[in-house]
Amino acid sequence: MSETISVCCTACGRRHRYTAPSYPCACGAPVAPALDPRRAASAVTHRAWDEEWIGVRCGACGTEGRWPRPELGCPCGTVLCVPVDHAATGRTGRTPGSRVPAHRAVPIRTARDAVTAAVLYLRGLGHRDVRRADQRPLSGIGLAAPGIVVQVDPTVAPASVRDVECLWLTAMAESASCVYFSLAGYAEDARARADLLGVPLFVLDRTGVARPENAPAVALDATAG
Repeated sequence: MSETISVCCTACGRRHRYTAPSYPCACGAPVAPALDPRRAASAVTHRAWDEEWIGVRCGACGTEGRWPRPELGCPCGTVLCVPVDHAATGRTGRTPGSRVPAHRAVPIRTARDAVTAAVLYLRGLGHRDVRRADQRPLSGIGLAAPGIVVQVDPTVAPASVRDVECLWLTAMAESASCVYFSLAGYAEDARARADLLGVPLFVLDRTGVARPENAPAVALDATAG
């Protein structure tokens, strides 16, 4: 059950009741971070991707997933980082969207680097036999492994709704799951359609880290080893 604590704004002094969000573990059980009512909230003054996430361990199966850190927006405009009880929640931090050890990360400078980063991530999901797909997608580069089809888009344009739909249709035709990796992100309608179809969307940053961009991607990322 999600926990509720009182949070005081560091800027205006207003107090808020904050309930920790819960997320679905791969086993189906809801998980939520343990909050720490003894510590004060802190104002978020800058954003760093590796600080945006915390590890939360599922009480049902013991799997540790990676979820957004708890935050609260005050009406005064201040964004507050809600304190977490790390001892009860799990590990103190994590590198989101990256199941690839740091020493194996591939900085992305070319389309080939983007493919390599995607392959390394897929191996973290347990897909060892990754190859070029027999069917070439309309844009980007197609990859495949037993039970999964993948599209890697190394272009500078956000992936379109048509790109997402074509990948999904290909996966349906092959009775497989699918994953989309993009360097430039996704158009808003593409994100909406991916959520509707259950297509995991990832963005590859320039360091080679695959960042989950929607709920299906977050759920998939939580299953990686």
